[in-house]
Order: sequence, then structure tokens, then C-alpha cells
Amino acid sequence: MKKIAVILSGCGVFDGAEIHESVLTLYFIEKFGGTYQCFAPDIEQLHVVNHVTGEVVDGETRNVLVESARIARGDIKDLSELNADEFDALILPGGFGAAKNLCDFALKGADADIDKSVKAACRSFADVGKVIGYACIAPAMIPLIHDKGTQLTIGHDEDTAAAIRQLGGDHVSCAVDEVVFDERANVLSTPAYMAAQNISEAAASIENLVRAVLDKALKG
Repeated sequence: MKKIAVILSGCGVFDGAEIHESVLTLYFIEKFGGTYQCFAPDIEQLHVVNHVTGEVVDGETRNVLVESARIARGDIKDLSELNADEFDALILPGGFGAAKNLCDFALKGADADIDKSVKAACRSFADVGKVIGYACIAPAMIPLIHDKGTQLTIGHDEDTAAAIRQLGGDHVSCAVDEVVFDERANVLSTPAYMAAQNISEAAASIENLVRAVLDKALKG
């Protein structure tokens, strides 16, 4: 039975982890015979967004680890506790938290940087050849973690793809339910809600990503 680490970035599409993608990731890991443990960095969110209005709430702050615990039903650990030796693979769901809290791609685009603890956690898997899966906007972090020229996808949004290319990523346009695999980096990515029009399409994307991650982990 393969054990998968999952890094969350809060709770809510506009300022944290995308809830559908996160829950689907956990569901498909279990459905396909794996187990999981959720992690999140103990840091403050960039900001808090009212998900009814889409507006930033002035003066309100939330913690990424505390908010991520909502999705994990409290079963979550500080990212500083993640030990790659204890897991077979890593998955990062999307949501704007991946581009606002784990890195600042949503603000700086081609000039983005990444949280040091997030980079260290991902590199700890990459350095020993363990597969990592990225969904939705999370693949924007790939050029900040992996070698320049690593293949990835966020679907077919050309403006986002152009910024990723400027960062050094090799963006591959694809359909919502496709998974792009960079064999050299052992990295998988899928568009999910960067291209999905509904939860069914997002589910197909996440299902294929998780299946591929577990398949690569089994072969590893």
C-alpha cells in the first residue's frame, strides 16, 4: 500500500486550496488503494477572500495550516514535519492558495518566488527520485522547484502558460483530463479547474493524476 503526502494551501479556491480538488485527491488516493497524510505550512495567508463577493476582506487574517485542517478533518501536520523517507509520492492540489501562499505566482507571474519550506519539501522528494503530482495552478511552481525545461501543464490558458515559460517551465497545452509526465523530473501535472467547467471534469482530471502518481510510485 503506497503512502502519499498531500500539501494543502488553506481552504477555499480564492485564497487557499481548492476544496473540490483537495477532497477528490484524498478520495482517489484511498479508492486506488493508497493512504495519505495531509501537510500545510504554518504561515499566514496572503489575504482572506469573501467567497460570496470575491472581495478581499480588509483586516482579517488566517493561518494556512489551521485553514487546511478544515479539509483534512483535523488530521494534518505542519509541513516542517514532512519526511520524504516516510512516503512514496507527493501531490499538491490547486486553488489560488498554491499561487498566493505556497508561492507568489498570482502576484508576480514570471518574477515569482516560492516559500522556502515548500520548495525544501518538494525537493526532498525530487532529490530521491520520488514522483510528484501537481494539479490546477500548482504546476506554476514547477519551474521554481525542478530543473529548467521541466514539462508541465495548466491546460491551455496562454497568458498563464507564457508566464510559466518565462520562469523556465516547458508548458504543454492539453485537455482538462490529460496528465503531462516529465520522465526526467518524474513530475506529473493536470489542469483540473484551470480548464474544468464543472466538478465532473475536475474529478476526471484529478482521478487521472492520482492514478498516474500511484502507478509511478508502484513502479518506483
